[in-house]
Amino acid sequence: MDKAARYRELKTEIDSVVAGETSVTARYATASCILAQAFKPRFFWTGFYVVDPLKTQELVVGPYQGTLGCLRIPFGKGVCGHVAATGEPIIVPDVHAFPGHIACDSASNSEIVVPVLDGQGNLAAVLDVDSTELDAFDEVDREGLVAICETLLTA
Repeated sequence: MDKAARYRELKTEIDSVVAGETSVTARYATASCILAQAFKPRFFWTGFYVVDPLKTQELVVGPYQGTLGCLRIPFGKGVCGHVAATGEPIIVPDVHAFPGHIACDSASNSEIVVPVLDGQGNLAAVLDVDSTELDAFDEVDREGLVAICETLLTA
């Protein structure tokens, strides 16, 4: 099965498992687990940074699979903060070349981050996926992860 087909299959699986689930935490935990297992070992760290309702310009670590993550990331800082500030997904082939990269784990070499919007279109979180490989992510990954994140809170 090619990667695009695998993402379509995973989206269907995630949508099915979280359908009707009222806990956002359970939705994020399910998605991070399914994605991490499906693309292991390429997905070294897979998880969510959630907009803190008490500090609305900060992300706080949410459910994830992998090594210890950063606890908080201000909007505009690092790759996740960049996506939180811009609302646009990003692929970073070499995190060491990204200005202001936050090294939560020095084993990470490339990264993809996708925004997660709530039912009203507001930023709720970002999905962050890291790899120990350089240039591990491409347009197929971006399209697949964006499609999953588009319905993650509404399925």
